[in-house]
Amino acid sequence: MKKSKILLIIPAYNEEANILKTCNRILEYNKEHKTNYDFIVINDGSLDNTRKILEENKLPHINLIHNLGIGGAVQTGYKYALKYDYDFAIQFDGDGQHDVNYVEKLIKPIINDEADFTIGSRFIENISGFKTSFMRRVGIKIITFFIKIACGFKLKDTTSGFRAANKKIIKEFANYYPSEYPEPISTVLVVKKGYRVKEIGVNMYERDGGSSSIHSWKNFYYMINVCLSILIAGTRRSK
Repeated sequence: MKKSKILLIIPAYNEEANILKTCNRILEYNKEHKTNYDFIVINDGSLDNTRKILEENKLPHINLIHNLGIGGAVQTGYKYALKYDYDFAIQFDGDGQHDVNYVEKLIKPIINDEADFTIGSRFIENISGFKTSFMRRVGIKIITFFIKIACGFKLKDTTSGFRAANKKIIKEFANYYPSEYPEPISTVLVVKKGYRVKEIGVNMYERDGGSSSIHSWKNFYYMINVCLSILIAGTRRSK
């Protein structure tokens, strides 16, 4: 694992309250555990001081001219991972929710050739103390049901952004990554293409500050759209 090239992709939009702490935790982990996790922050057109903080602290980052949303920001990270020939790419939120101590656990099934893509879950193995709000859990269960219908795969933490990919998935996502509802839709797409996907129990924290980019969990219109999008993704032919 120490010989592998590992990249943490950190999408960030208006994360001035969190981004420095998030990056410093990775740097401190590397120093303490003698690991070699690289990271790249994708500053998704932030309107606050995110860019200033990244530049003043000389943190590796890419500044997007316009806000592309989480899908576009993450795809930029996968393009970077493909260009620089990384063995593994891990999506890692800039809001402080993801625990760097679980990166190794997330990658291990891929190293052991048990999976091509892993998803960190708050809802298995009873590891995570933070489970998110009741309304979001209801929404997640609904999305779980539709993913099962669309591709036959049961995923408990459908919106988890803590995910690890091998080189095959890096190339897939660099070429195409959904801009709308990217986590559940991308999961359906990789399952439909025959890739091995595994859910891994991880710890997550409540965000340190700022506000989530997901504001529509109580919106019935949002739930209809995401569920229809999942079903449509499930009808696409694998290439």
